[in-house]
Amino acid sequence: MNSIYDCYRLNNGVMNPCLGFGTYRASDGDDCEVVKTAIEAGYRYFDTASFYGNERQIGRALAESGIAREEYFLTSKAWRTEMGYGNIRKAFMESLERLQTDYLDLYLIHWPLPEDGFTQWRRLDTESWRALEELYHEGKARAIGVSNFLPYHIENLLENCDVEPAVNQIEFHPGYTQEVTVRYCQEHEILVQAWSPMGRSKVLKEPAILEMAGRYGVTAAQICLRYALQRGIVPLPKSSSMDRMKQNQDIFGFALSEEDMYILGTMPQTGWSGQHPEKFGR
Repeated sequence: MNSIYDCYRLNNGVMNPCLGFGTYRASDGDDCEVVKTAIEAGYRYFDTASFYGNERQIGRALAESGIAREEYFLTSKAWRTEMGYGNIRKAFMESLERLQTDYLDLYLIHWPLPEDGFTQWRRLDTESWRALEELYHEGKARAIGVSNFLPYHIENLLENCDVEPAVNQIEFHPGYTQEVTVRYCQEHEILVQAWSPMGRSKVLKEPAILEMAGRYGVTAAQICLRYALQRGIVPLPKSSSMDRMKQNQDIFGFALSEEDMYILGTMPQTGWSGQHPEKFGR
């Protein structure tokens, strides 16, 4: 991977850019300036969700950019309250309308459980996945996948599906690498994408990361993003300033040593969001 426009090939042949722009809390009200700035900075992969409440702003920014729709890679997700066959189909069409597009490049189930302690998740997940498979076969979603699914959640889908998930989007950063889930996905040709790839502020202040940043002549954020890239994981960083947007793209001119990769992969847990597929509280 040499630039943000290089891609991984998903298990269905669709090309997925190796770095995207996360849009959670990227807009305030009807404001779409952050997304417009990201477009100007060169981003073409935008990750959103119905839960983010910004699909309409993203759709407007992309439409006003003057750049052809096929130049963008656009992902959205069905929220916990939108699970179930009929609900997901309805949620998907509403996302298309808000995003001003007639297809998505990738559509995901946001979480495997709708609420804490939900015991019928196996049935609900397979029912929801059936809706995604239909959207895929109808050409409305070029690829389909999941978000925050653990291996046993994915196993349930694999035992009951016609189309295997192409992507699993999870929290991933130094200090919270979810090794079991990453290994499982990579063994099953499911591309891992990283939300919160730089963790929280505490991660960026970790002495080991700051030492590496000084040694490589980059920022702590770039160390985290490069770590994901070298693990074969797509980072989805967020930023509101042009300078940091550009900086987050500048991770292709250096490579972390094997020793530094081990150090980053074995850091004590830090920067975890507190979000877990089985327990939404902290």
